[in-house]
Amino acid sequence: MSGRQPLLHDLAIALCAPTVVLSGQDGQLRGDGTQGVLHGDLRVLSEAVVTVDGREPEPIGTAEPTAGRGDFTGLLRHLGDPGPDPTVWLRRHRTVTATGMTEEIELVSTAGDARRCTVELTAAADFAPIELIKDGGGREAVAPEPAGGNAVRWSCGGVTSTLRAGGAAVTVRPPRAVARWTVDLPPASSVRLGWEVTASDPEALFVHGDAVRLGAPRVQADDRRFTSLLRRSLTDLEALLLAERDHPEDVFVGAGAPWYLTLFGRDSIWAARLLLPVSVRLAAGTLRTLARAQGTAFDAATGEAPGKIMHERRRGGFELTGMSLPALYYGTVDATALWVCLLHDAWRWGLPEDEVRALLPNLRAALEWITEHSDTDGDGFAEYLDESGRGLANQGWKDSGDAVRFADGSQARPPVALAEVQGYQYEAALKGAALLTAFGEDPGGLDAWAGDLARRFRERFWVGTKEAGYPALALDGDKAAVDAPTSNMGHLLGTGLVDTAESERIGARLLGGDLAAGFGLRTMSSTVGGYSALSYHCGSVWPHDTAIVVRGLADAGQPERAAELGMQLVRAAGSFGDRLPELFAGYGSEETPVPVPYPASCRPQAWSAAAAVALLSAFLGLRADVPAGTVTLAPPRPSPVGALRVSGLPLAGGTLDVAVDRDGTVTEMRLPPGLRPA
Repeated sequence: MSGRQPLLHDLAIALCAPTVVLSGQDGQLRGDGTQGVLHGDLRVLSEAVVTVDGREPEPIGTAEPTAGRGDFTGLLRHLGDPGPDPTVWLRRHRTVTATGMTEEIELVSTAGDARRCTVELTAAADFAPIELIKDGGGREAVAPEPAGGNAVRWSCGGVTSTLRAGGAAVTVRPPRAVARWTVDLPPASSVRLGWEVTASDPEALFVHGDAVRLGAPRVQADDRRFTSLLRRSLTDLEALLLAERDHPEDVFVGAGAPWYLTLFGRDSIWAARLLLPVSVRLAAGTLRTLARAQGTAFDAATGEAPGKIMHERRRGGFELTGMSLPALYYGTVDATALWVCLLHDAWRWGLPEDEVRALLPNLRAALEWITEHSDTDGDGFAEYLDESGRGLANQGWKDSGDAVRFADGSQARPPVALAEVQGYQYEAALKGAALLTAFGEDPGGLDAWAGDLARRFRERFWVGTKEAGYPALALDGDKAAVDAPTSNMGHLLGTGLVDTAESERIGARLLGGDLAAGFGLRTMSSTVGGYSALSYHCGSVWPHDTAIVVRGLADAGQPERAAELGMQLVRAAGSFGDRLPELFAGYGSEETPVPVPYPASCRPQAWSAAAAVALLSAFLGLRADVPAGTVTLAPPRPSPVGALRVSGLPLAGGTLDVAVDRDGTVTEMRLPPGLRPA
């Protein structure tokens, strides 16, 4: 174990959750770093190297046409005709499934004479868990055993991976297996070979979430960069869908590949919330899955508390250098409030009343945690402190150990009360009260509790002058305002915790060049001591973070700022093949012509992909209130992507069709029966 996280930025990644395949751009799986076939947080195939006559093809092309596909082309010049033009080459057509991977090896010849060659596939499996890989480690390969015919099998801890190679002679050469084909390649012809690997895991927590399909609206825009981003994002999200094995109907989005391809409270909630315009069913599955694991007791080792929503769930403990997380871990200060907000917003987007009513006991438990248990030291604010000493030191969305810094670069001392968490809790209290009232239940003093929180926040969190002030990142353990300007303040927009004038100041501050530098919103201002363009949380750009702020700006009545910031993400996306990563470096457009990758970033990442739908909502100014029978459209003027037409957007058992011209004027709007323009 090295403690150095492997780099991912230059790998080819294909997936169908809970399986993800990571290879070099040449298609080879070499067992280095993160390369291999991972299934359910285990590497079930660590090596799959193809050679022809003992030589590796010379790579010339890689394509990722869909989330679950990869195509790789390499030259076989030793077989070709003399001259500069390649006449024999090899193509690998890879398809990832929920239980493994299939691959077709295609040899193509335009040579003048027949060729004979030997194709070999050398494979190995080490069953390394994802946390060991993430920490820069690995395991010795497991010895394979024959499985009859053209098959070989590896087993470890009850998990089995089986490789089948049709038409090949398969031999065992511990710790590897070799499949060999002898190929006669006529002139001007092609020959196809095939192999597959299948994982069997009787104790798997999650299966692919195929009970839900995301809505695929037809979107046309003058700016095709946006429509390309949206299409790729939706296909990636389909590939990230998961469900509990015992509850396959309740689908949620796995957080991201490869490090976080599992259930995460905060990530799955935010992804479902941003995706409400394309799927209410996804929100329902996310809510119910998390409700089943809602805390019932106090446990310092796991962070559990009554009513609390969990942080993450894995097949076993997650061991990293300096950290040891239990399989079911509750170390998050924000997921509970976000769960309440998702339930309310899903109801507004049309979640059936009986499904909402069934979750009201969980709603009350969550609200009790917010109002009774989240303030651990009695100062009137929700804060966190890792009591176990082995969990996450920071438990907001910026959860790296050095994420909470003062403007001079020094780190905050716990317990820490984050600004955005107070906004989430304020919003949750009011939305929880609205839900309870709508369903004939007494909301108690939630409105008054929220009002008191707003007053305290205004007194303690604002730093700087009245004209140029902004909310601090947090209060530290000494109740000092952590004064670094960060993107966190943007999460307050639309929550109601800040008023119109305060929202205006926050919006203006966020759009300054030190934060919004051309490719999205930096997590921390470039003007302060802790900033680094390649820091995980102190200067990088996270697409979901930018999208949440875009959403907040739109909700706060600042559509033009929302459009300006949203288009920064659109401009950045093409540099990543329209697959927005978990994060990328915070270099601005004046420093580099294209964004610079953060080299260990997940790709795809659920809430990064969901950002594209958040942009669509902001560019339409779209809000729905199905219980009230209204839909609001208030696009920015002018439209940031030119003329925009959307059809087939699922809503309340029907579809919404809308067209916006370049000036931002709604020229067409067709609503499902029972709904009317607001």
